[in-house]
Amino acid sequence: MLNSKKLARVAGIGAAATVAVGLFSTGAADADTFVALPGGTITKVLSDGTVVTVRLVGESANINPSLGSTPAHRNAWVSGSAQVDVEGGEDIGGKIYPGYVVGCQVNISGGGVEGALAGGFDVGDEESVLGAESGGNLSLGPGQATSFYILDIEKPDDYGSEDHATNNSFQGNNGSVTWADSTIGLTGCGGYAQARAFVRVKVETDRVQSVVTLWGQPFSIG
Repeated sequence: MLNSKKLARVAGIGAAATVAVGLFSTGAADADTFVALPGGTITKVLSDGTVVTVRLVGESANINPSLGSTPAHRNAWVSGSAQVDVEGGEDIGGKIYPGYVVGCQVNISGGGVEGALAGGFDVGDEESVLGAESGGNLSLGPGQATSFYILDIEKPDDYGSEDHATNNSFQGNNGSVTWADSTIGLTGCGGYAQARAFVRVKVETDRVQSVVTLWGQPFSIG
């Protein structure tokens, strides 16, 4: 039996959107493995001179290699914080899209993915990441990889209907997103499996729009 509860919160300028998933493990037979990850930093100078710095900090994963008691089931709870700083302008805004790539018997450590890709995702393609789905319950076979967004923020659209956002918007020179114990659930993979965080940031100034991507370090999920 698996119980989960997701909370999302969005605040104003420089605020964090937080996603928390509380999970109750099935038993003591399968010991969880905690992995502290190094995160990273990337700085990009846009064509108009605007400087964008993206950081991934406090990244970690808590891995249960066999939640379904078979080698084809994996489960991990991932945490981290994405932080964005923008210099060189005043009329600035952007969107932060945090997510993960998950692969089954696929090398996801380079700039691309070797092998067949589920959902047509290519880690070297900026627009593919922006088209990823939300939700971390995945089914992959050998040689497949896919991506998903951490955020699923419910808010009304322009007409008052329910809408879901996979990003946190910010205005000004700073923005951030924090997630804690968000789930990666993988079924169907009988071989080794890996995951890797990404943070994609779309920045808009009065003269340019650009996308900056930061990749985390790949880690095994069993």
